[in-house]
Amino acid sequence: KITLGVYTVLGALAGLSGAILTARLNGALPTAGELFELDAIAAVVIGGTSLKGGVGSIRGSILGAFFIGILNNGMSLLDVTEFYQKVIKGFIIILAVWLDTRQQRSVSFVIAEKFPCDVAISSSPKV
Repeated sequence: KITLGVYTVLGALAGLSGAILTARLNGALPTAGELFELDAIAAVVIGGTSLKGGVGSIRGSILGAFFIGILNNGMSLLDVTEFYQKVIKGFIIILAVWLDTRQQRSVSFVIAEKFPCDVAISSSPKV
């Protein structure tokens, strides 16, 4: 029941946002929402959500969304071309993923030092 309700609300919000975007652009364009997913991924990664799963918070995602919004507005005010805006956002995503990977590695090394394991892991399956 809860899952169905969540999907219903999200579908309604997606429809509402599409209607608002269409009204704002005075027409329906097939490329109107192009690369919005880049902003969404950048927001949650900057907010601290791990791409490996299990780590993240709503507060961090909201702060990441504010950061991406400020970045978009700032680059538009500075008259940065759309190509370079995409390059800058891509670089920020790569930097955030790299920092997350470094943090995950350091955590796994600490866990391995505290809980050593004497079991050898073989890549060939036992038959």
